[in-house]
Formats: sequence, structure tokens, C-alpha cells
Amino acid sequence: MKRPNIVFIMADDHAAHAMSCYGSVINETPNIDRIANEGMLLENCFCVNSICSPSRAAILTGKHGHLNGVKTLDVPFDGRQQTFPKMLQSAGYQTAIVGKWHLGEGGNSSPTGFDYWNVLPGQGAYNDPKMYKNGEEVRYEGYTTEIITDLCLDWLNDRDPEKPFMLLCHHKAPHRPWIPSEKHKSLYEDIDIPLPQTFNDDYSNRSRAAEEARMRIERDFSYGDLKCEPPAGERRWARVVPPTDLTEFSLKPIESDEPVTFTSHQEVKEWMYQRYIKDYLRCVASIDDSVGEILDFLDTEGLAEDTIIIYTSDQGFFLGDHGWYDKRFMYEESLRMPFVVRYPREIKAGTRHEAMAVNLDFAETFLDYAGLDIPEDMQGASLRPVFRGETPADWRTSMYYRYWMHLGDHYVSAHYGMRTDRYKLIHYYGEPLGTPGALDESKEPEWELFDLEKDPAEMNNVYHDPEYADLVKELTDELYRLKEEALDFD
Repeated sequence: MKRPNIVFIMADDHAAHAMSCYGSVINETPNIDRIANEGMLLENCFCVNSICSPSRAAILTGKHGHLNGVKTLDVPFDGRQQTFPKMLQSAGYQTAIVGKWHLGEGGNSSPTGFDYWNVLPGQGAYNDPKMYKNGEEVRYEGYTTEIITDLCLDWLNDRDPEKPFMLLCHHKAPHRPWIPSEKHKSLYEDIDIPLPQTFNDDYSNRSRAAEEARMRIERDFSYGDLKCEPPAGERRWARVVPPTDLTEFSLKPIESDEPVTFTSHQEVKEWMYQRYIKDYLRCVASIDDSVGEILDFLDTEGLAEDTIIIYTSDQGFFLGDHGWYDKRFMYEESLRMPFVVRYPREIKAGTRHEAMAVNLDFAETFLDYAGLDIPEDMQGASLRPVFRGETPADWRTSMYYRYWMHLGDHYVSAHYGMRTDRYKLIHYYGEPLGTPGALDESKEPEWELFDLEKDPAEMNNVYHDPEYADLVKELTDELYRLKEEALDFD
């Protein structure tokens, strides 16, 4: 059978609940939806560490961060190790990556296994980006999402049509600080985006970790995030902190001659949310345009039948849920990854599957479709039978998660945990363990248990509820079984 081409499109921080095919009530993503409508949507795809670099390393290697070396943002990727691009390249695939790499720069951290790579340094810029084309610095003019798309299409046009190809199209957007294109800068201008159900979460009956996290909309945004002029002598990226005894407070949007004045903390919080979420969704709109261009190319060139095309994100994101932005926590909005896939030769159009997938599975899936043996040290499983609508008898019914970057950046405590179809158990162990990027500060250990059937918004920690005592023991045993299975002994 002819080996399929692979187009893997990955955004940065694009939450599933910001896609209309996942039932979003805040925006429309018609081109991404087209992949779902013409293929399959995975209902339960999760990351094993909800932060950029570790997720990307897990995808490349099919291994958890404690084995591939990338536990946090502060550890560069060692490109000498086994990755699926190297294996596909060795098997005769033409391979390319364009866009966000975010796994270190230069030396052993440069992309390997790619015939062509053209990547942003670090987070990259939203406009007029510097990129590294096979190691050579190149400057481009324009909006980065559009540039990444054009470079992908250029490579596809220049490929050898006699060989299969694998293209990784990695967008920077919609990562903070959410700068939209000129085309979409006025989108949603005259409407209010609905507030999330948990927008005014007070973190009662939950861990101290939730209360202490520094990603709250009303106190942790910067002037730059909000596109507001900072006060005289203040930096653009300084935090915007309204006074505790607020009676009158003003912010001046950069596009306006007049400041906006507030008389309550709730007014400030809701205004900040609108500023944030509209720019976030405007960035998503450009990505959706990009997906449409790539789909149109595949159709025009007669490649659609022979090409697996996937759209996903490196993790989820809080869109005002629990009053937050960012990710890191094992809560659903952060843990859940969008995943839609089309491959007409094997995937029935318009299907959905509830099997539990994790980003460790992606590498094995690509190797399976390429007809290659899956290395025994990879820790996921091929999703190919799931794409066919099957659920193998031995398919996972629980998954393991670990966030290592203790109190780094947004002051989220390190934790590990497990999720089943109904329950989620999280252990905040409270120690940095010498991990790069972690803050050297100890916290009292805490546990959380959520019954996702009764409490899908994860507002009620039932870990100490006597009715759940037997379940706590059962899930704790399963957690440590998964931890050992993952070869995580720290």
C-alpha cells in the first residue's frame, strides 16, 4: 500500500474549547472544522505535561520528559536522541518543519531529522520575524502566521512528487501576548464574548496551589498583554494591579485617545477579559485561514486522498476559566488537547472517538502509517486503530501527567496525577527536586480528587470526603502503577 503523506499542523496554546467543532460558544473555526467533518475528532486527547517545550519533546520522541530530558522550559532538547522525523527521513520520507521549535537553539538543540527546517528562535515574534533556515538567519516581513503558511506551501510546491513527505507546520499563535493580524484586528469589536462559567472562581474547597497561582486575569496581566499605555516610568511588561480599595481606576488603550475608567474590581476584570480573549480569538482566526490554505493546496494538487492531515495544539489553555489565562495545571482546560484528523483512505468522515489519547501516541502513529517498526522504548501507542473507529481491547483507561516546573513563572506548584474517564487525582508534592526552572521553595503536599461526572468544572475537591475513601485508595494505587509504568521514579 502506498505510504501516506503527513501534514501535522500544531498551534501553541489553542484550547479545544476555542474550536467550534468542539462546541465552542465563543468563536468559529470553519477550516479546522472541515478536517473534523471530513475525518475524525478525538474527544479525549490529553498532554502529559501542559507546557510548551516538554509537550513538543514528548511529541517528537514518544517519551515522557524525564526520559527525553525536557521536563521544563529551561532544558534544551538533545537532538541526538531518537525521534520520529529521523526515522521517517531514514525511511525515504521528505521531511520539513516550519515555525515554532521552542526546544533550544544551536548545537545539539537545532532541529534534526529534517531535510528543510525554518524555525523561529524561542517564542518568536508576531510580526517581521527572524527565523533560522537550516541554521542560517533570515528576516521576513509580515505577519508570522501568514509567513509560516507561505513557507509551508513553498516547500510543498518544491518537493519531489515521487516521494512521500512529512511536513510539521508549527504556528506561534495564539501564544501570549496575542497580537492579531491587520486582517482580523477588528474582529469581535462590537460584541462581548460570553464569560466562562467559572470566571469568578474563588478557589474555595480546592488546593492552596490553585489560590496561589499567578495567572489571574484581574491582577497578573501586563500593560503589554492588554495593549495599554503604562504609567510614566513604568515598563510595558509590568503587571497591572488595581488598588485594593478601588473607587476609581483608569487604563488607556494604545489605540484610544481617552482612558477607560472603572469603579469596581469586577468591571476591571471583565474589561481585561474582553481585551485578552478577543485578541486571542483574532490570532486563532489567522490560524484557521492558514489551515484553509493548506487544505485547498492538497485538494488542488490531488493529494488529499493520500495525505494524513492533523490539527492540534501543544496543550490546552485557560480562556478565563477559573479566572485564569495560561496552562500548567492538570485541570481540564489545560490538560485537554484539540485533535482532528483526516485521511480518506482509512478514516470515515464525520466521526468522533472517545478513546483516551495522549501526545505520546503521535510518534508511534506516524511510524505505523509509514510501515516502520515502533521502538519498544516509546511510551505511547499508535492511534491507527482508533482512527479506524476501533478501540483495542488493551487500550488505556487511565493516563499519567506530571508538571515539573515547581513555582516557576506563574507560581504553579509541581504536581503529578492521573485521569480516568470519570475521575482525576492530583498530588501537589511541593518540592523543586533540583529541576531546572523550578523555584527552590517547599510547599506542604496537597491532594485533589474530582468526580468529573458530577463536577465537570472541577470546583469541588472530594479527596477528603468519606464517601470517596475507598475510591481514593483505588485511584492512588493506579496513580503509582502508572508512575512506575512511565519509569518515573522521582
